Amino acid sequence: MGLEKASGLTVGRGTPGPRNLISDVPGVTVGHVTIQDGAGVNTGVTAVLPHGGNLFRDKVLAASVVINGFGKTIGLVQVEELGTIETPILLTNTLSVGTAATALVKYMLAQNADIGRTTGTVNPLVCECNDGFLNDIRGLHVREEHIFQAIAAAGPDFAEGAVGAGTGMSCLGFKGGVGSASRTAALEGRTYTVGALVLSNFGGPGRLMIDGRQVGREVQGRAGGSGDKGSIIMLLATDIPLSERQLKRLCRRAGAGLARTGSYYGSGSGDIAIAFTTANRVPHDSPRAFVEMQMMSDDHIDPVLALSAEAVEEAIVSSLYHAGTTTGLDGRIRRSLREFL
Repeated sequence: MGLEKASGLTVGRGTPGPRNLISDVPGVTVGHVTIQDGAGVNTGVTAVLPHGGNLFRDKVLAASVVINGFGKTIGLVQVEELGTIETPILLTNTLSVGTAATALVKYMLAQNADIGRTTGTVNPLVCECNDGFLNDIRGLHVREEHIFQAIAAAGPDFAEGAVGAGTGMSCLGFKGGVGSASRTAALEGRTYTVGALVLSNFGGPGRLMIDGRQVGREVQGRAGGSGDKGSIIMLLATDIPLSERQLKRLCRRAGAGLARTGSYYGSGSGDIAIAFTTANRVPHDSPRAFVEMQMMSDDHIDPVLALSAEAVEEAIVSSLYHAGTTTGLDGRIRRSLREFL
């Protein structure tokens, strides 16, 4: 339901979409599978689908930026080279990336009989954060069926906080998780949307800033640990026609939103941004030598860059606000931001 409707907190000056979620971008859906057993297992899977069709046949234009590269993603090399996404985007824990990629390949093979036979292979896109503080990560509890279930569960309305891939995450000394937000922009008589979804698992305790104000400093002594460690995955979606170069510019502004919440991209953190537009599609099979696309004039892109940073900033705060206090592996606890507001 977004941050403002739930808490009354506001971040920035932009106007949210109706849900204040990444799914305010038409066609974008999100699904979770949460895995908990009460004995130190707190993990899961989150699937983000850029549109409801066959992504292999109808790819979306995309870009990525590695702000700090302490991460174990699969698929970013091809996104960087070709500028497209051709599968759902999966988020999970670090040691389950391989399982998620295999399941995602199987999902795409079932949809496309030509993959690996009469056409090329497929580029599964899987991102991760390390939930080992609260989760028995060595137990490899994410299985292939969880991937299929998360994709099948994808819809425009979805939960935030300690759900899906965010179940075992920690952030800035608090309970982290999945958060989302959106902003609208009026361009040439039409309303467009920029949406963000994050998997927050970064930062040292006592550093959280909300809209320029320090919050929860007392968590420093209770949370334990220090330094800016962990990771964050930041996804940006929009229906604004943008080029791959312009989407990369949006990715860089995700770093501005991240910094405003209290991160300095520490050496031990994997901070990765991915952006895509649903407005520019690339067909897998094209009988024509040229594909027509639109792009925004860079003379008018500043408001979109600002809204991208703001949506990421709010999505991070929303991930903390919606995540309930969680007890995990060996009795370790991460407390909800709501306890300190």
